[in-house]
Amino acid sequence: MKRAAAVIDLAAVRGNLHRIRELAGNSAVMAVVKADAYGHGMGPIARTARRAGAEWLGVALPSEALALRAMGDEGRILAWLWSPGDSDIAACVRAGVDLSVSSTWALDEVIEASRRVGARARVQIKVDTGLSRNGVTLDQLSGLLDRVAQAVNDGDVEVEAVWSHLADGDTPGADSVARQLDQYLVALEMADARGIRPHLRHLSNSGGLWAHPECRFDLVRTGIAMYGLTPSADLGDSRELGLTPAMSLVARLAGIKGVAAGTGVSYGGTWTAPTETALGLVPIGYADGLPRAAGNLLDVAVGGNRYPIVGRVAMDQFVIDMGAHELPHVGDDVYVFGPGRHGERTADDWAAALDTIGYELVTRIGPRVQREYVEEES
Repeated sequence: MKRAAAVIDLAAVRGNLHRIRELAGNSAVMAVVKADAYGHGMGPIARTARRAGAEWLGVALPSEALALRAMGDEGRILAWLWSPGDSDIAACVRAGVDLSVSSTWALDEVIEASRRVGARARVQIKVDTGLSRNGVTLDQLSGLLDRVAQAVNDGDVEVEAVWSHLADGDTPGADSVARQLDQYLVALEMADARGIRPHLRHLSNSGGLWAHPECRFDLVRTGIAMYGLTPSADLGDSRELGLTPAMSLVARLAGIKGVAAGTGVSYGGTWTAPTETALGLVPIGYADGLPRAAGNLLDVAVGGNRYPIVGRVAMDQFVIDMGAHELPHVGDDVYVFGPGRHGERTADDWAAALDTIGYELVTRIGPRVQREYVEEES
């Protein structure tokens, strides 16, 4: 590590998938590796997930699915978010990637791609049961299903799944889950009435694994839990869920200087040293994905001690107050967040302090931070 690294523990990913498999029971598992595997690195995480028995990989974009194929993945992949005219659709049909369909325009483009490629496309019908994002609503589902049934008869498509996504899957006892489940069951009945009998039904996400076992069906999709972060504080923290955070954000201490009482720190002087103290320079900032709002709010760990971030986080660096502790040395590792083995807070701790979610903390870590892969068997 030269300056900073996101150290990814592949053993933790495997352990998390083992825990997920326990909860999934007889359901297959889809490991969601979109957004560069939530910032963890799509290739290494996808390979780890496959070796851990994940039957499916899930991505948002067709381009992400094709990247997995280019890396050599030959298993089942679903891509679910695309716009009209996406030039990757035909390539996905050719590569055997499942495509989510939730509108007639999307179905028409898949059919056109199927005919151009000369191969039957595999589609998964996405139903909007209450999340109100992509997905076909029940009042428009009949028309889409009629078109799908015709495309199946014409030999253009094969229906792999009918699926939906929970709005409050990570909230125990959420009333919306029961309503969404009812709408999903209606959608399945509507498909069956047209002779559309999908191989898979899937509704549950990471949070639903713990909070709503009735939503597991044939397959469960796991994203954040695979990376060892909690889907929601309402469910408990990672340790309580039997998960281990896989990413440790680490930087090298780049400088130490003594300052007098009254010295202002960083832009705007939002923090002033109350007494004579020592400041440490950490060479990572908001250009690397570290939240600017962390200044004067959070701390990091060096040598097992926690030191507060003081002053504003800058584009490339931030400052810590090392106070009365025995001083670390330039070049020592600074643990920003991780599983806590070195005294650091977790990404979920950071998220709680910043009024966000752990998902955002790990996915925003940018490409200037190198990824390193380790096997930290516990």
